[in-house]
Amino acid sequence: MPIYNQSRMQKSQSQYPLRIAALVFCIFAISLVSYSQLSHSFDAGLSKTTPTPSTLEREVRADMNFLADDDMHGRGSATRDEHIAALFAAAQFEALGLEPGGDNGSFLQKIALPSPLPERLQQSLSKFQERTRKETWNAIGILRGTSEKEEVVLLTAHLDHLGVGPAVNGDTIYNGADDDASGTTAVLTLAHLLATGPRPKRTIVFALFGSEEIGGFGNQAFLQRPPVPLSSIVANLEFEMIGRPDSAVPAGTLWLTGFDRSNLGPELAKHGAHLVNDPHPKELFFQRSDNYALARRGIIAHTVSSFGLHKDYHQPSDELRRINFNHMTNAIASMVGPIRWLADSKWKPEWNPGRNPRNDQPAR
Repeated sequence: MPIYNQSRMQKSQSQYPLRIAALVFCIFAISLVSYSQLSHSFDAGLSKTTPTPSTLEREVRADMNFLADDDMHGRGSATRDEHIAALFAAAQFEALGLEPGGDNGSFLQKIALPSPLPERLQQSLSKFQERTRKETWNAIGILRGTSEKEEVVLLTAHLDHLGVGPAVNGDTIYNGADDDASGTTAVLTLAHLLATGPRPKRTIVFALFGSEEIGGFGNQAFLQRPPVPLSSIVANLEFEMIGRPDSAVPAGTLWLTGFDRSNLGPELAKHGAHLVNDPHPKELFFQRSDNYALARRGIIAHTVSSFGLHKDYHQPSDELRRINFNHMTNAIASMVGPIRWLADSKWKPEWNPGRNPRNDQPAR
């Protein structure tokens, strides 16, 4: 991968208005091509649930190549590169014909950050390149269900990563390919697959949050200004770090944080999800992603992952070259059927006795 340098950033910044216009045009073109390919797969009757594996992997690679490229400068929280990622997602949602779930009839939700930022956060960000961090962005699309009773399945991931920071082996771009371009790509791909198939009975909301890495400002805004009543959300599945397999679980499986907290994971597994219990309970992963803020509000919310505690976590080496695309593509495809079942069923998950996160001590 090219080594980042300051002159390159300065050139990129000076050409930003032209660059953003070109990117938005390319985003729409990519989205329309992907949508056309997926539609063709369904029309040709190749599969009732997913397109051909090669078509699906091409889409996964295309989204990952965009989101985790060096030119996105690591999608730093609350930077214009995170904003570009949100525009990329919004363009795909619009191309699919989803309803906008953002502000003023758009697919974007704009969130102002506190000014000044908390001192502890300023100290953390001081290690990274100085960037303007005044606002963050969510991208939200809605696939409206056919049922008159409004019930919602919420699929989420976070758009941002760390940005440009301390050099490690000459590399200063913290690309965040696994964390969490992989999760963002999963949500975008699931949006394509689910929107292209039969319309579900329950509404499905696809939400990509900004600024998870600096405190979850995106999910907080979603809870404050939800596009659907929070009481209507039956379940939330967050997708985080699914780009590489975890040797701690059987091959071809994913794990679900807080698996024993509710009956959602076991029930999805009964309907074909390759989900098992989180093998790393000491890491407290259930409390360390966007799902937790929703869970604290009573929503049955868990994170789907296969993070094997690899050493590239929060390092510049979390790059595309380390992604296992066969694992990632299969992981996404394996969740389509179970999510379709959940969106078409009347079954509602519940917290297991004594395991409701509302009763937890504050997260660390």
